[in-house]
Amino acid sequence: MASGAVPLSTEDVHDQLRKAFRREIPSGNQIAATAVNKALLGRDGDDAWIRQNFSNLVEHVQTDAYAEYLAAEQIAGSRALARVFLPLIGEHATAAQTVEVLGQYFYALDRFFLGLTQGRRPRAGKAFELLIRELFIRLHYPFTSQPIINGQPDFILPSVEHFRRNAPDAIIFTIKRTLRERWRQIVTEGTRGLGFFLATIDEGIAVRDLESMLQSRIYIVVPSRIKTLRPDYEAAVNVITFEHFFQFYLDPAMQRWRAAGVVE
Repeated sequence: MASGAVPLSTEDVHDQLRKAFRREIPSGNQIAATAVNKALLGRDGDDAWIRQNFSNLVEHVQTDAYAEYLAAEQIAGSRALARVFLPLIGEHATAAQTVEVLGQYFYALDRFFLGLTQGRRPRAGKAFELLIRELFIRLHYPFTSQPIINGQPDFILPSVEHFRRNAPDAIIFTIKRTLRERWRQIVTEGTRGLGFFLATIDEGIAVRDLESMLQSRIYIVVPSRIKTLRPDYEAAVNVITFEHFFQFYLDPAMQRWRAAGVVE
């Protein structure tokens, strides 16, 4: 402990580490935008190319976004450790004194690193949502994000106001990186719309679940590689690719909404 430093509790140090890390780590939106910018280098503004290559972008960009996050996490973690521990250790501490201070706050460090590890999986799921949101923005599709209706899907297109005026004419679009049995919780989320579209990169949805989702009017939207990977997906009429979703659902709806003056 540095001379004159006031001893801190394990809880205090853990709290300071968490707050310092949060100040340093870029937001999910920033990381998603950075990954998309890299993927679209030279293609930003080429809407036709983005639509035609949406499946590849979804798969590759989410991998890049996770790598971006890990790099940012290392930098933010290093800065958080320096901010919290340098005053505790002191400028002229020996190696032995440094190790002693770190050992004193072993459980604060343990909780801090455990929190980082546990946060990576939900961040990966959130990154998938943010990437699709970012790509929707690049394609100029109008939407309301995280609307409160009958549940809370990720997006309503073109807007929640239009959904409330004319629900059967709206598109409900939600995103889950993996499904397991969680798809059942979304069945009530705005199922009065033109269609309920669930984007995922889950390669292991059971046939019985695909059939049950069809009965609930849920379309599964996947990258083209995943669609062709499994015969069950190929055979299921409610498993479609992102490109199919644009061509046969969203783009025709955009034409109709423009003609009706719903969107510009």
